Amino acid sequence: MSKFNALFGGKKPIIAMVHLNPLPGTPLYDAEAGIDGIVEAARRDLKALQAADVDAVMFGNENDRPYELKVDVASTATMAYVIGQLRTEIEKPFGVNVLWDPTSTVALAAATGASFVREIFTGTYASDMGPWEPNAGAAMRYRNRLNRADLVMLYNVSAEFADSLDRRALADRARSAVFSSIPDAVLVSGAITGEAAEMNALESVKAVLSTTPVLANTGVRHNTVADILKIADGCIVGSSLKIDGDTWKAVDPERAKEFMRIVKTARGH
Repeated sequence: MSKFNALFGGKKPIIAMVHLNPLPGTPLYDAEAGIDGIVEAARRDLKALQAADVDAVMFGNENDRPYELKVDVASTATMAYVIGQLRTEIEKPFGVNVLWDPTSTVALAAATGASFVREIFTGTYASDMGPWEPNAGAAMRYRNRLNRADLVMLYNVSAEFADSLDRRALADRARSAVFSSIPDAVLVSGAITGEAAEMNALESVKAVLSTTPVLANTGVRHNTVADILKIADGCIVGSSLKIDGDTWKAVDPERAKEFMRIVKTARGH
C-alpha cells in the first residue's frame, strides 16, 4: 500500500487549511496581538475544522505576503511553536507548508511530527517572487537526513503566482515528475490561492497518473467538490471554508460542516 493510502485510509481525503495569521517579521504581522494571537486564531480554526470532520488539516503561512522563496528562520520557528502549542488538540493527521521553501517545510514537519508536506518541489518558473528553481532531490535527501523517510510528499506541479518555463503540457510535466522525483501524490492548482484549477487540467493529469494520487489543490467550492471528486483522489481546501469564502477570514464552522456534508454524500455515491 502506498504511503498516501496508508495515511488516508483509501478514501478521497479532504485536507483543510489552517492559515496562520502573519508571522513575526512579515509586513502584515500584528505586533499588538503578538504570537499569542496567532495561536488563538489557529486554535479556533482547528477546532471548527475538526468539528466539521475534515479528514486532515494542514498548517500554512498563507498570509506571509509578499512571499519569499527562502523564508526567514523566525517564520519556521514560529510555526513550530504555534503547532507545538496546539499539538495535544490535533485529532486528525496534519501536514505543513512553509511558502515557498521546501527545506523549511521539511524541517518544520520533522520538528512537529507532521505526517505530510505540500510544496513546489519540481520545475522551473517565472514567478512574482523571481526566478523559481526548486530541487526535489535536495528536499528528499534532507527529509531522509532528518529521519523522516515516512513523510508523505505532496508535489504541486502547477505553481501558483507563477508560469512554468517548461513548455511541455501539464500532464507531461506531471508524468515526468512522478518518474524522476517520486512524489507520493501530485497536486493541480489554479493561478492563485482560491482560484480553481481547470477541470480539463485535472482530468489530463489524472489520465496519465493512474497509480499516483492526484488532488485538486486550490479553489474547490461547495458547488464543485462533488464533480471534482469524480476525477480527483482528494482535495485541499481553504478559502471556501472561511467566512464569506474569504481567504483572509476565520473558518466559518457552518460552511465547513456543509462542505463536509456534500463531500460525504458524494463519496457515498
